[in-house]
Amino acid sequence: MLTNRIAFQGEPGAYSHQACREARPNMEPLPCRTFEDAIEAARAGEADLAMLPVENTTYGRVADIHSLLPKSGLHIVAEAFVRVHINLLAVPGTPLEEVREAVSHTVLLGQCRDFLREHNIRSTVAADTAGAARAVAAEADPSRAALASELAGEIYGLDILARHIEDQSNNTTRFLLMAREPDWSRRGTSGMMTAFVFRVRNIPAALYKAMGGFATNGVNMTKLESYMVGGSFTATQFFAEVEGHPEDPNVKLALEELRYFTSQLTVLGVYAADPRRH
Repeated sequence: MLTNRIAFQGEPGAYSHQACREARPNMEPLPCRTFEDAIEAARAGEADLAMLPVENTTYGRVADIHSLLPKSGLHIVAEAFVRVHINLLAVPGTPLEEVREAVSHTVLLGQCRDFLREHNIRSTVAADTAGAARAVAAEADPSRAALASELAGEIYGLDILARHIEDQSNNTTRFLLMAREPDWSRRGTSGMMTAFVFRVRNIPAALYKAMGGFATNGVNMTKLESYMVGGSFTATQFFAEVEGHPEDPNVKLALEELRYFTSQLTVLGVYAADPRRH
């Protein structure tokens, strides 16, 4: 049964909420407390999709997400690149000169150091960006402002005192959209992507040999990341993404060669490349 809902981690106004609005504007966003809750909402049928952030151009990959993906029971069906603009939000009528404190998640505070230093505004860490905006609205203290999205300002009735104040002009977060059923259909206009996880067999140079098939078959691997599993230093799992569809002859041959050198291989999703990837 379809719900036309898309689950995300965070409060209304979070950047994941913005991603839902941009990528699936006709779906109802469903806020969830944790990434696990967002995954479970999709798995249990409370939502059709889960929107999960996986990496940011400024602070790298989102912790824990890659280890959650293989165990989620969901499949990657799309990706979305969302430009993260940071704004200074305050109660209506507040002049910028009156702001003495900016509240936000530590990641956003670190991305706006130049602006905060220039305006002599001190930083205060909050659990999340949308929660900071909600708190600023509730306290109605003109000396306190929040660093958050324009959507958060809209939801909590705050004025935007300064737009796009992030230090890095290309600050972008990549999201994966997860669904209960896989979709291997060819779609989009920018090519296809295939994501998978694997563990190499315990033989010398196994990873080197496993990767050889992608090079010899001309398959472009855009991502290869490792992480420990089961709390063991010796149990390593790899998350990889390649350009192409599993039924493309060169990708098919590369995956067949990979299987020979792996003890476990699971395709997590086949999806259209977001045009902003390139």
